[in-house]
Amino acid sequence: MEDARTDAATGRSETTWRRPVPERWVQYYLGNAPSLAWLLVVNTGAFLVGVSFYVHSEPSLREVSSLLYPLFGDSPTALALATLSFVTLVPHLGRPVRDAPTNAVLSVIHTLAFVWLVKYGVWTAVALNLRPDLYFGFSPALLWDYWGIMLTHLFFLVEAALIPYYGKTSRGALGLALVLALVNDAYDYGFGFHPPLKYEPGLLLAAVTVGLSVGTVALAARVFDR
Repeated sequence: MEDARTDAATGRSETTWRRPVPERWVQYYLGNAPSLAWLLVVNTGAFLVGVSFYVHSEPSLREVSSLLYPLFGDSPTALALATLSFVTLVPHLGRPVRDAPTNAVLSVIHTLAFVWLVKYGVWTAVALNLRPDLYFGFSPALLWDYWGIMLTHLFFLVEAALIPYYGKTSRGALGLALVLALVNDAYDYGFGFHPPLKYEPGLLLAAVTVGLSVGTVALAARVFDR
């Protein structure tokens, strides 16, 4: 499989579809305390904004058992998993990110973070553009409802692309990610607790979501080292 490669003469890493970001950038942002700290702060702030959205939505977090919060708050769950994944780098600061330690628990954390970030980054773009008449526009409200949400969820994909530089996966982690993603889909569309939208999602969006669950796990299997 393709991977980031290092040129022997220059010492610079080449980028591939599996490693699309230059490794020196990844090292700078994830291997240094100030930049990693800022990333964690930004993610925490975005997580709190997402939780606030779900608290004031219909249905609301207040109507859901606390044990089911991770299934209902899909985007906040993705941010929480990503933050947890990045936090595992703190003890490794100052050393090459690619040499971060790994074990079975860490492989699960990194795999789940990747799958949830990609799934709900893409899902959001699909969901908003299935009914552009309800979201697309340039009024003050729609600037956030469409452009703001699209931009913030684009960063989900950027963060997901960083995780395979230091994280590993395994068959067990991939299998668990697939099961949990499909359970999440069953909860969202079987019981009506999908992310709040301005329209009823219907079978098309439900089918797209299940496809994303399978596709993102397959993508994780391709981009992560074992």
